[in-house]
Parts: sequence; structure tokens; C-alpha cells
Amino acid sequence: MAPKSAKKLLADTLEDLSEQNLVKFRHQLLDRREEPRVRRSRVEGKNFLDLTDVLVSTFTERAAVSVAAEILREIDCNQEAERLVEEFAKLSSNSGSSDEKHFVDKHKLQLISRVSCIEPILDELLEKDVIQQEAYAKIRALLTSQEKMRELFSTSLRASETCRDIFYEILKKNEPYLVEDLQGK
Repeated sequence: MAPKSAKKLLADTLEDLSEQNLVKFRHQLLDRREEPRVRRSRVEGKNFLDLTDVLVSTFTERAAVSVAAEILREIDCNQEAERLVEEFAKLSSNSGSSDEKHFVDKHKLQLISRVSCIEPILDELLEKDVIQQEAYAKIRALLTSQEKMRELFSTSLRASETCRDIFYEILKKNEPYLVEDLQGK
């Protein structure tokens, strides 16, 4: 049996949703405020396979899983979201290739030294429940951006792949030139 891909995992998850929850999922996907946005014509009336294709082509496979899990939580499909995240984590750990290292982990040292304006990033991480109020206050109290980034890496970003995915998406929005520069390396 061939190993599952992230795309297959997404398709299986969406296939298991009731028709009502699939409608909610499509609606919530259209309502996302973060870039990249999805056009109504790409999802209206589409089935789970079409939605999977839209997710993977709009985002990377890794980010598509993160976005899908976020939307599933928003429509109160928490068990489905957790199962998707857990199965994707197993899938990622089974691939084992050093090339598969997450962008955030791969560029940790550069991010610590080069992210200059961390406050808006912290605000979004708090809003998306990646960090809790107590950790947010502790990190904000630190004096330098480097100290704040080190603390963020040593606590919240160690929690899960999903946390790093969300951080990466926020980073792309707040530090686009830095991300672009690091992706070229």
C-alpha cells in the first residue's frame, strides 16, 4: 500500500464531513481574511476532491493542512481537526528526510537575529491561540527582539507543527522580505 500524502489526508478528512459541515467549510474558507484568499468561483458547489485541489494549489500541502484544521475548528469539527493534525504529524515524521525540515526550524538562527518587529507577530499568535496570555506578557516584557524570539522558540513554537505553520504564515505577512530572502537560501 502506498503511503498517504497530505493531499490524500485532506481529501479523506473532507470526505468524512457531513454535507452540512462541508457547506460550512466552504463558507469559512471564503471568509478567511488572511492571504492568499480563495475566490468564490473556485469553491462554490464543489465536492471534497475539488476543495482539496483548491486548498493544495492555493497553499502548500503543509499549509493546506494547517488552514483546513483551523477552519475545521472554526466550524466546531474539533475531532476531525485533531485527527487531521495528528495524522499529518505522523506522515511528516515518517518521511524523515532532512529536506523536510520546517522552514521555521531550518532558519531558526536567522529568524532570531533578523526579525525586527515582533509585537504584531505576537499579537496574531495570541489571537490564534498559539500562545497564551501569560506567555504573551512574559515575551513582551523582554527587552530585545532577539530575546523575545528566543523565548518564543523555546516555548510556544516547540508545541507542534501546526504552531510553526501558523507562525510561518504570520511571518510571511509581517516580514515578507525576510521570508523571501531565507527561502532563497
